[in-house]
Amino acid sequence: MASTNDLKNGLVLNLEGQLWSVVEFQHVKPGKGPAFVRTKLKAVLSGKVVDKTFNAGTKVETANVDKRTMAYLYKDGDDFVFMDTDTYDQVNVPGVTVGGAADYMLENQNAIVATHDGAPLYVELPPSVVLEISHTEPGLQGDRSTGGTKPATLETGAQINVPLFLEQGTRVKVDTRDGSYLGRVND
Repeated sequence: MASTNDLKNGLVLNLEGQLWSVVEFQHVKPGKGPAFVRTKLKAVLSGKVVDKTFNAGTKVETANVDKRTMAYLYKDGDDFVFMDTDTYDQVNVPGVTVGGAADYMLENQNAIVATHDGAPLYVELPPSVVLEISHTEPGLQGDRSTGGTKPATLETGAQINVPLFLEQGTRVKVDTRDGSYLGRVND
């Protein structure tokens, strides 16, 4: 148990049997009446975001969420197999838990796997990753100055939009949060 005065971003609360992560919080002291805490909470499993207000000093139940850096090994059916980089234990994470992160994961890449009572909750990738373009149509001569984009398929199978001058085999930096192109990487 913790008090609402102890809230901080990233803390996971157990409210009514569901796990909620604190996205942002604000202590409010109005001129009249008692102080309160206004929070924005994100459901850990579904990703739904809600606003919730607590009276200041209210006790809230915290959940023990274990975040560990793990290496993604391979896909096994619908599951993704990760290995704890400290203990070398292997963990199977269901595809629905991995979600959109699967579009930007390569084998042997590190990711943070969050678990609660041994059950995987979510997979967190670094903000950006470097991937190779496996297929894209060639840009037309003269199109390069317009700043247009074209679809490209990455080595993981994900589709993103890239500038017209990029070709197959080019390594690009991709934002893992929204799948946007961040730049070309020269190795």
